[in-house]
Amino acid sequence: MPMRRVLIAFLLWLWAVPAVGAPSAPAFTVRLIDSGRTFDSRSLIGKKVLVVRFQASWCDVCAEEAPGLERTWLKYRPAGVEMVGIMVEDTLADARRFLEAHGATYPAGLDPRLLIANRFKAKGTPYTIVISKRGEIVSRIPGRADEARLARVLDPLVKDPPKKKPPARLQ
Repeated sequence: MPMRRVLIAFLLWLWAVPAVGAPSAPAFTVRLIDSGRTFDSRSLIGKKVLVVRFQASWCDVCAEEAPGLERTWLKYRPAGVEMVGIMVEDTLADARRFLEAHGATYPAGLDPRLLIANRFKAKGTPYTIVISKRGEIVSRIPGRADEARLARVLDPLVKDPPKKKPPARLQ
């Protein structure tokens, strides 16, 4: 009988302890370079997974990964993933040149004084953050974030992950 009471007390204690989940992402707004519209991260909660990519025109790794980032955006957009590039410590002209040179079609905005980057505690470029539909940070990727690495993070977060293309048949 005493063991049963201890067990019940323990279970009640467990039930009362709040579940520890992923940290909530800070909300942010940024004016988009291409359209001048305002991007508000809060509008995506409950609707889409969000990839926030801190990058810069002067960052060599950002330039190297730009084609893969664009392919990831095009691949996962239909599955409910939104992406926004945050151009840090850049001028509007340099950010535009970078985005155009790399054929970036995902939305991008400027953060010249690192106001958004500091809210996310992003250190350096590139720095990629993935936010779940619930608004929780599920992944922080400092440095390189190639397509395969992003796919491993994004696939479990979307209902129907994009299919890999089958290899071309040899003839």
